[in-house]
This record gives sequence, structure tokens and C-alpha cells, in this order.
Amino acid sequence: MSLVRLQQTEKSTECTSANSINASASIENTDIHNTSSQRLSIVSRSSSANSAATIRGLETATVSGDQVAIPSFRRLLAMNLPEWRQALFGCTSAVLFGAVQPLYAFALGSMISVYFLPNHSAIKERTTIYAFCFLGLAVFSLLINICQHYNFAAMGEHLTKRIRERMLSKMLTFEIGWFDQDENATGAVFSRLAKDANVVRSLVGDRMALLIQTFSAVTIACTMGLVIAWKLALLMIAVQPLIIICYYCKRVLLKSMSQKAIKAQDESSKLAAEAVSNLRTVTAFSSQARILQMLEKAQDGPEKESIRQSWFAGIGLGTSQSLLTCTWALDFWFGGKLISEGFITAKELFQTYLILVSTGRVIADAGTMTKDLAKGSDAVGSVFAVLDRYSLIEPEDPDGYKPDKLTGHVELRGVDFTYPARPDVMVFIGLSINIEAGKSTALVGQSGSGKSTIIGLIQRFYDPLKGVVKIDGRDIRSYHLRSLRKHIALVSQEPTLFAGTIRQNIMYAASEYVDESEVIEAAKAANAHDFIAGLKDGYDTWCGDRGLQLSGGQKQRIAIARAILKNPAILLLDEATSALDSQSEKVVQDALEHVMVGRTSVVVAHRLSTIKNCNIIAVLDKGEVVEKGTHSSLLAKGPTGAYYALVSLQKRPNNSEIN
Repeated sequence: MSLVRLQQTEKSTECTSANSINASASIENTDIHNTSSQRLSIVSRSSSANSAATIRGLETATVSGDQVAIPSFRRLLAMNLPEWRQALFGCTSAVLFGAVQPLYAFALGSMISVYFLPNHSAIKERTTIYAFCFLGLAVFSLLINICQHYNFAAMGEHLTKRIRERMLSKMLTFEIGWFDQDENATGAVFSRLAKDANVVRSLVGDRMALLIQTFSAVTIACTMGLVIAWKLALLMIAVQPLIIICYYCKRVLLKSMSQKAIKAQDESSKLAAEAVSNLRTVTAFSSQARILQMLEKAQDGPEKESIRQSWFAGIGLGTSQSLLTCTWALDFWFGGKLISEGFITAKELFQTYLILVSTGRVIADAGTMTKDLAKGSDAVGSVFAVLDRYSLIEPEDPDGYKPDKLTGHVELRGVDFTYPARPDVMVFIGLSINIEAGKSTALVGQSGSGKSTIIGLIQRFYDPLKGVVKIDGRDIRSYHLRSLRKHIALVSQEPTLFAGTIRQNIMYAASEYVDESEVIEAAKAANAHDFIAGLKDGYDTWCGDRGLQLSGGQKQRIAIARAILKNPAILLLDEATSALDSQSEKVVQDALEHVMVGRTSVVVAHRLSTIKNCNIIAVLDKGEVVEKGTHSSLLAKGPTGAYYALVSLQKRPNNSEIN
């Protein structure tokens, strides 16, 4: 909120209340229709689609109607099978630690009864014995806790590592269209890899340990109580639900009060922070009194909210405590009655009472993690939504054709296409274009005409809705995609460099080991060797995150060197020089023209001066090829030609005509 808005708020007669924050939709909802099948082997796109309805061993249930996947925790635990020893030791430790509380209560009850003995020496002797019992329980608790937390932590970390590796491995097989969806944007994918795996780790580790401890403690406590004084134990067990509700309400109320108080104070805190950060402006306009007045008004809402919460908290907490006290009174009254009738002794009363009185609190503690379990369930669903999804474009089709070499002939015939993220916008309707092998073909046209889309179709980032894309006369969908892409290289407008050395970034394209001489030759062909050799560390120079240590021209030349090292049959250049200055563009353009010789090259460019030497120029307009020819033949059409019009648009008074 700016100060101007604050001044406008001051004029309003109503206090604005803090808007409640809606819970974000579960990230896996977009993939829900895909989780109904699990692919147990890698199959082609067509066979994937046909087997989508087949369920083979998928341990998730679906709810009819919305087809919402209910995640199976058994599947999740199965991912931890390699750590079965840690699971065994961790669960055993949790069971033993759960037994500590009832044993401690039993010893405490026995200890209290010692002080009623008439013999002082017996009191001293038994006190010593029970003191050592408490010491033994303390040491036992320490060792068991260490064992429990170590083993569950080891399980959780291995599971986190395994989930992240499998999720990333699976995501890398997904078609590009999946990443185009808003729900699968870069930030959302990072969140899945980082947060979901951690939430699942917490669910399997911390939460599982607490559940096992609770189950162990409650089972042992109830058993001991029934054995010692079954009548009193039955009464105390009968009122446990009331005790659980009381403890649960106390914890939830206190937590809710804290969160609401913080939220209510946010508005006034923002106002104070903005006033301090803009102190010069406030002082210059002598607005101190106005700021204080606005702050006072901003605090009216939080003050009323705090008073309202105090009433609810007082009534709720007071009622809970009163009910707890009443149950204790009932326990002692009934216990006293049993003692008077000779059914139990005072020692048995103290033992049974102390063993069972804490059971309700233990169950309530476990109950407060219901929200965490819900988050964990959502995270598990999100994880398996990714792991169970099949890719619409399978990169590892075992039946796909694996070419040893390509001539580079590309043909798009009768192609209809829309982007998955924009299904209502038709990019191509019946597009046909032929790209000859061994020649350079430029694609030009206004923005949105479909130039870069053709690049994506050749790479098979997407499949057309209708029509066919052929490479060397074969439907691109019949190829083994990874093998096909070994023969295709892409240099885009914004070159992608990784956090590594220049050598590593150039070698990134090589499928096999290459020696230093090949790297240097590729760099020389890309006009990159001279500037690399001039750097302090040469080819070992660190590029930085996304290549931030290098200029745009340097990054582009390294990207070209990477493409050259791949020695592709088909070279795709998508606006490779559009983001460069004139000097860098000339150097990069010289490198590109050298690289394009003798191989199929598809060039997308806005600057028409960079493509005038191409063998063929295709002009696109609204998803159609409206002209095709050489630079000179297209210019010869004069003002009526589409290419001539594009060239004229790029003329400047101080530039000569492109010819």
C-alpha cells in the first residue's frame, strides 16, 4: 500500500479488514486425468494412448466423477524398501519410546505409594530403587530417541533423493506442451521438486514416528491400566474422548489465536514500515500527524478482533480446563469408592490414574497433525501425478527408427496446429512447406506468423493436430526421438548456457567423449576461439549461472560451437542474432554462414539482412506460406510482393536498400 493509497483510505469511513488468504489449488489437479494409468514399460505415443485406460498394479483409487486420485501410502512406503533395515529399527525404536511414558507413569505411581509406608528404612530402600528406575528410563529414552530419529531421518533423506530423481527423470520425458501450461511453469515445477519431496519426507519420517509412538503408548497404557485396576481403567478410558477434545481444542485455539493476531496486525505493520521507508517524503510534507492518525485507524480493526478472540479463547480454554478438572474429579471419586469397597489399593489407584491420565494428551498431540497429514497427502498425490503420467510424445519408443545418418530433407504437409496452452488459437491450417536437403531455407514474416512454430515441429516439441511432418520421407512420429534429435541442432535467440566451464558447455552437445582438438576446432568454426583464448582461464573459464559472466555475443558463439561439435544434418537457427549489437551480429553471422554450408539449415530471422544469402526464403503470413524464392527473385516482385513489403518496413533513411 502506497502513501497515496493510505491517504485515500483515510477519507473512507469504513475500516478495511484483512482479506483472507485462499488455499492454493493442489498442483497436481492438471494431471489428474492421467493418473488413472501407470505405464510399466516404455511404449510409443500411439501405444501409450491405447494403454492409457489399462490399470496394471496401480495402487491408487479414484473417486468417480472428478477422477481425483487418492494417493496410496503403501506405494510411498514401497519406495523406501531399500531402507527396510532403517524402517525396522526406526519403527521398533518408536514402539519402545512409546512405552516409556506408561512405564514412567507406573513407576511414579509406585513411588508415590512408597511414602505411605510406615517403615522409614523401607521408604529409603524403595526410593533408591525407583530413583534408579527413573535414571534407567532416562538413559533408555536417550538411546532409543537417537536410534529412532537417525533411522527415520535416513529413511526420509533417501526417499527425498529418490523422489526428486524420479520426478526429474520423468519430467524430462514430458512433451514441451506440458511445460507450457501455467500450472507447470518453471516456478511450479521447482516447487514440486523442492517442497513436495520435503513434505513427503516429513510424512514418512517425523509423522510416522509420532503415529507409531502414539499407538504404542495408548495400547500399552490401556493394557497396563486394565491389568492393574480394570474397573477404574474402564471409567478413565470411557471419558478419554472428552479429554482428547479438551486438549485438542486448547492447542488449536491457542494456535489459531496466534495466527489471527499476526494477520490482523499486518495492515498496521505495513503502514508503519512504509512510513519509515519513506521518511524523507513524510518529513518534507510534515505528514507525521496524518500518518499517526492513519495508524490509529488501521489498528481499530485488529483491536476489535483481538477482543473478540479473547472472549472466544477465554470461554473455550476455560471450558476445556473445567471439563478436564471434572474428569479428574470423577476419576478420584470413583477410585476412592473402589478403595473403600476393597477392590483396589491406593497404590493401584495412583498407578492406573497416572498411566491413563496422559493418554488423552498423547492422542490429542497426534490429532493436531491432521493438517500436516492432509498436506502430506496432497504432496503424495502431486508426486504420483507426475510419476504415473505418460508423455504424449514418447522420447524412448523402443520400436522407433534409429537413423545412422540423415540427408536432411524436411517436409510439412497439410499441418493443422494449435499450442496446447492456447487450444482456441489456430496457428496453422493446412500448412505445407518443403525444405530441401543440404540447402539453407529462411522463414520470414510478421510476429505470430508461425516461424518459430515450424522449428518446434521439426524438433518434435509438439505434434500437429492434423497432417504430417516428414524427415527424409519418413513420418517424424515413427522415429526414435532421442536418436533423431542427435542429428538436429538448435541455436536460439537466447542461448542456454549452464553453470560450468566454457569447455563443458561446448561439449554438452557431444553424445560421446570428444578430445580437446575437436572442441577447439568447433570454437574456431564459430569464431569463438580467439576470445576464449584471450580469457585468463581459457576454455576453463567459468560461465556463471546461465552464462552471466559472458556477453551476449560470446554466449551465442559458444552456442554455435556447441551446435558445430554435434555436426548435425539439420541446423535450426531461431532468431540467432536478433538480440545482438551490430558488431557482435556480424561476427556471429559470419560464423553461421560458415556452419550452414553443406547442411540443411532452417533460419528464422526478423533482420532480413541476415538471410539474404539463403538458398530459399519462405514468407509466412497468418500461418500460410505466401511467397517462396531467392532474395533477388522475391525483391523482383516489387511493391506487390510480401517479402518486398517486409524489406521496405525495415528500411531507414540512413540505410541503403537490401539487395
